[in-house]
Amino acid sequence: MPKLKAKVRKRLQEGCVIPAHPLALDRNRKLDERRQRALTRYYLSAGSGGVAVGVHTTQFEIRDKEVGLLRPVLELAAETSREFEGRGKPPVIRTAGICGQTAQATAEAKLAVDLGYDAGLLSLGAMAKAPVAKLLEHARAVAEVIPVFGFYLQPSVGGRILPYEFWREFAEIENVVAIKMAPFNRYQTLDVVRAVAEAGRLNDIALYTGNDDNILLDLVNVYRFDEKHKKQEARITGGLLGHWAVWTRRAIEHLHEAHRVVSQKLPIPIPYLRLSNQVTDANAAFFDTANSFAGCIAGIHEVLRRQRLLEGIWCLNPKEGLSRGQSEEIDRVYAAYPHLNDDPFVEQHLDSWLR
Repeated sequence: MPKLKAKVRKRLQEGCVIPAHPLALDRNRKLDERRQRALTRYYLSAGSGGVAVGVHTTQFEIRDKEVGLLRPVLELAAETSREFEGRGKPPVIRTAGICGQTAQATAEAKLAVDLGYDAGLLSLGAMAKAPVAKLLEHARAVAEVIPVFGFYLQPSVGGRILPYEFWREFAEIENVVAIKMAPFNRYQTLDVVRAVAEAGRLNDIALYTGNDDNILLDLVNVYRFDEKHKKQEARITGGLLGHWAVWTRRAIEHLHEAHRVVSQKLPIPIPYLRLSNQVTDANAAFFDTANSFAGCIAGIHEVLRRQRLLEGIWCLNPKEGLSRGQSEEIDRVYAAYPHLNDDPFVEQHLDSWLR
């Protein structure tokens, strides 16, 4: 059973920005290796603690036999991140998306381990109707192969509602090292945090936000479930988000501010609350919430195209693209919140990333 390296575990526990890595394609919808590497360099140069590859933002179709991009894309990110580490940089937390029924999931986990990945973000989308006991059995099987990054995905984009009892038992799996909470629901987020706390695993399992509608507030919130044990407080220390695949330099700044507020036990500043709402508004434009997330991947691509990191917004599925009015919404948030973009940072380093 592979374990996290001590330095990787420490960085994961402390909390960092982990962008969900997009897929760079050329106009023929073939992998653009040069720009794929450039994206990884962008995220790590911006200060991200890691990357998540082979996840929804990378497009699940990379697993299709006729596409065959799962291994090449994982390899590119692993190689590029090792190149970054080789320059004396901190360890990169390499997380691979793990999908499918148990046979597929364990095979993907083995591939990820072979390629040098630290953890697997476990999607349960393929087991939407499986009973809780089967889900736990599945998670334990994957955890035997790779340290597991749990994932609570909202039902509107392929997830399912999972009861507290699932998370309570899931938190007891020895090789679970983190959980990304993305139900976009306060009640369900509380279920996960409480389950980890009551399992006594707060020092073992890092809590990460994936709640695009509540990113910054998640990072300064505090949870205490038993007033008699006031020292047992839970916090969400980082995030693994598709939203952080754009304007990433600013995301790192926002996380550092959250950590400052928490470490100094400060009241949440009013400007931070204002910033939180602005980030959520920008997310609505990028992820196309007006159209039930139909243009979420294309929206991320469009921002990266405007920054010249991507040549176009092409997806593997030709039917995927921007929704009507989505480009105008991105125009709006660009104009309304110029302090949120990191265009000058990207412009300064783009040529070196595209080398």
